[in-house]
Amino acid sequence: MARVDGAGRADGPPPQSDRQSDRNRDLLPQLDDLRRRLDDARDYLGSETLVARKKELEVTLAQPDLWDDPETARMATTEYGRISDDIDGLDDLSSRLGDAGELYLLALEEKDGGLRADVAATLAALAQELHALEMRSLFSGEHDERDAVAEVHAGAGGTDAQDWAEMLLRMYLRWAERRGFDVELDEATPGQEAGILSATMIIKGRYAYGLLLAEKGVHRLVRMSPFDAQKRRQTSFASLDVVPFLDDLSDDVEIDDKDLRVDTYRSSGAGGQHVNVTDSAVRITHLPTGLVVSCQNERSQHQNKARALQVLAAKLAQLQRDQRKAEMDALSGPQTGISWGNQIRSYVLAPFQLVKDLRTQYETGNVTAVLDGDLDAFMEAYLYWRKASQPRE
Repeated sequence: MARVDGAGRADGPPPQSDRQSDRNRDLLPQLDDLRRRLDDARDYLGSETLVARKKELEVTLAQPDLWDDPETARMATTEYGRISDDIDGLDDLSSRLGDAGELYLLALEEKDGGLRADVAATLAALAQELHALEMRSLFSGEHDERDAVAEVHAGAGGTDAQDWAEMLLRMYLRWAERRGFDVELDEATPGQEAGILSATMIIKGRYAYGLLLAEKGVHRLVRMSPFDAQKRRQTSFASLDVVPFLDDLSDDVEIDDKDLRVDTYRSSGAGGQHVNVTDSAVRITHLPTGLVVSCQNERSQHQNKARALQVLAAKLAQLQRDQRKAEMDALSGPQTGISWGNQIRSYVLAPFQLVKDLRTQYETGNVTAVLDGDLDAFMEAYLYWRKASQPRE
């Protein structure tokens, strides 16, 4: 029973009705914060510009001769779909936030704990969706929204490094699967005893390139070697390289046939994959730069060559961008080797378990989840770290 002082004030817990009212009122700051965050999202996504661009695209898509140029038509329909998704997403969040506000007022009026719980659950869901939307503000690069060409290479560490490269490849394939991205594995060169020497894949999905930039660099693995008869601890290295994939680079990159050496060979997949009986795989060397690309996943030599040229064009375009900037990005620039001193992240399996990013200091002990493609937290930490590292204007 609550005690009452001389002025008639109770010093014990407030009545049930007062506590319920306080719990209802404490949702008001959350509602206000979500409204502010939604307004900010409209600003950095440029909602007015999106609406105007959608109207322009509607005119384009209504043209009867649109599909006379399939590439232009495809680009227009893709852009229209993405813009429509953005506008609809913002409108949906605004509508649901408005409904939550009305439900909040009703909960206040009726002092209904059940309604308050509904409002709290709705606000929690909206906060998660807004967080995902806010991540979009961290993609500041010109090509962050595009598909990506990703290459995995084994580094120092012999057979362990080749096995580690295959583990990395699987990790990124599982990550892409988690996000609903499409993957085209264009080439995988088997290792001498196990694993792979290299692999090239195209990952297709919105912001694939911007997300994978967080992974570009050397990855170090420490474990008890399964290839060592004495089961000694081994350190091995593999790397990921990534460039934006653009379907049409004819206006940006000129490739002279005289600058190319084209070799054909018999396709062979790592891990017991199908081996073609014809020399359909293609390796192209760009002689002026030394860039080498391969493709063996298509049905014919002609298709493999066309895909390899697309990948080569993407890499040449990236090279040109780097040259125009006069210096590579400080974090993902030229590496002196896939070995000690260059790693961006360490994966330790023994004597303890830890994955740690050496740039952001983000870490987790759940190595199994990370190797199974649970990389979003590392990518998010990198994006925030990159934004904080950029010089203020």
